[in-house]
Amino acid sequence: MHLNCHCVQEMLNIPDDKEVIALVGNPNVGKSVIFNKLTGRYVEVSNYPGTTVDVNYGFYKDYVIVDTPGVYGISSFNDEEIVTRDIVLSTQKIINVVDSVHLDRDLFLTQQLIDYQKEVIVVLNMVDEVEKNNIKIDIEKLKEILGVEVIATSASKGLGIDKLKEAIDKNLFKKGRITPNLEKILESEGKKFSCETLVEAENVFSSSVSELQEKIYALRRTYVDEIFNKTVKFDTKKLEFKNKLSQVLINPLTGIPILFATLYIMYYFMGVLVAQRLVDFTMNTVMGEYYLGFIKGIVEKFVSNAFLEKIIVGNYGILSMFPIIFLGLLFPLVVAFHLFMSILEDSGYLPRIATLVDRVFNKIGLNGRAIIPIILGFGCVTMATMTTRILGSKRERLITMFLLGLTIPCSAQLGIISGLISRLGFWYLVAYILIIGFIFGLVGRILNKIIKGESTSLFIDLPTLRIPQPSNVLKKTYYKSKGFLVEAFPIFVAATLLLGFLDATNLLHAIENFAQPVVTGFLKLPKQITEVFILSIIRRDYGAAGLVTIPTTKGQMFVALVTTTLFVPCITSFAMMTKENGLKYSVFVWISSAVIAILVGGILANIML
Repeated sequence: MHLNCHCVQEMLNIPDDKEVIALVGNPNVGKSVIFNKLTGRYVEVSNYPGTTVDVNYGFYKDYVIVDTPGVYGISSFNDEEIVTRDIVLSTQKIINVVDSVHLDRDLFLTQQLIDYQKEVIVVLNMVDEVEKNNIKIDIEKLKEILGVEVIATSASKGLGIDKLKEAIDKNLFKKGRITPNLEKILESEGKKFSCETLVEAENVFSSSVSELQEKIYALRRTYVDEIFNKTVKFDTKKLEFKNKLSQVLINPLTGIPILFATLYIMYYFMGVLVAQRLVDFTMNTVMGEYYLGFIKGIVEKFVSNAFLEKIIVGNYGILSMFPIIFLGLLFPLVVAFHLFMSILEDSGYLPRIATLVDRVFNKIGLNGRAIIPIILGFGCVTMATMTTRILGSKRERLITMFLLGLTIPCSAQLGIISGLISRLGFWYLVAYILIIGFIFGLVGRILNKIIKGESTSLFIDLPTLRIPQPSNVLKKTYYKSKGFLVEAFPIFVAATLLLGFLDATNLLHAIENFAQPVVTGFLKLPKQITEVFILSIIRRDYGAAGLVTIPTTKGQMFVALVTTTLFVPCITSFAMMTKENGLKYSVFVWISSAVIAILVGGILANIML
């Protein structure tokens, strides 16, 4: 039953000569920020055996710091809880991170760790939010009652991190005071108190609930409420205002209009300010006029071979098309998208969107939590596919991955679509959203019928609403944009070289002729759109970028935008789907997406053109 530390070290490939400290806490309490502050840049990621959950670990002096998945208690209801359970039970030293604003909730896990006789340091994180909400926490009283070291931090601002490091260096980990009368409850059942008997009594290796487990839960919950009442005083008026604002955001009558307003602001920011005005300057003026003329002049002087010149600075040249699209078009769009999303994330609004759409998502076999990978998909579908691991069942993951691969454009593709569709007019935007939304709902309903099982209920933490911190927003924007662009760079280079080679050898012309019955016949689009489909297989955003230079009518552009949005997942998304669910599933998604995209595009073409 009880795992040994060496076993977990082996499974996570952690060096045997270093002692393990587990970072444990509820979701969204800042564990990962503290983890980064302690470990610096050297981070390892290990996939925990038997699950799809990644566990981060890094090094602080002679210790290995393990960042466990966020949980509300030590139990066995999903992969995240199983992983955290195993690591906690096999590790003696624990840094328990709690949200200062939600102590009444977070202290339950704290007390459970203490009851399991772990050596604990409690990190009281987000103390800056406590001050903003006029909440007063008696830290000395909390130390006295819990019987362990308590350190106040604001990890995002770096406050208190030095004190935490000092506490680790001085080995201030201590066993605390167990819940009063807990031993008596166990003795009444003929059990002697120990970590092992408590683990058995609380059924942590089973998802079933026993009468004894309920007694222990009620006892601990009552005790935690007493601790909270003795140590925390707060301004009810300020909290009431934030609670009312939160209710406004999750109430369908008010929340849906606010969500639509948010989406419109995003569309205006991405589609008008960035995709039209900024990109027009970076792509057409800076790259198109100044850079292209300069680089062509240099290449023409030193390269006399026509074939080589075409690959280097031709229509699809590695030094012509690639820099113009990558730097002039994609770079500003990706940065702008992640800037907007970081603002929403830092404000605490994203989890409230999940709550708002929960009822709608139930119709397609999902719960509101699925909105998180869906929203992340607008940044990068590949990463969003990996994020489906947070969903409660394999069935929900299968449905969400299919919908991600079919209907969700990534940040760069979305930016290009926003810019192109804004030129067509507002009603084209409305029609585009309705069509993609209809396909999303229809396919979701069909998958809900086909894939057996039931959707799980939504249980999600709503973090405190706050004004986004510029430093946090800029850091998130930088790292997310950098990650996306670094991942995309080699694929874009390869795609450009492939297209340049096909163009220089006239194979591109042959492919266009082969696809002509579908592209020009059924879809009624210019045959050059074939190039867009080829590029979309490699990177959907690169494919969408190809639409910028192809002359079309308004109707043709609209059909092309809808079709390319629904077209097959890019290579990296396909690879991630294969990793998560196997080749058979990813091939099914790929073929289905191609068929659906062409059918929908053909129907639209025959109506509009």
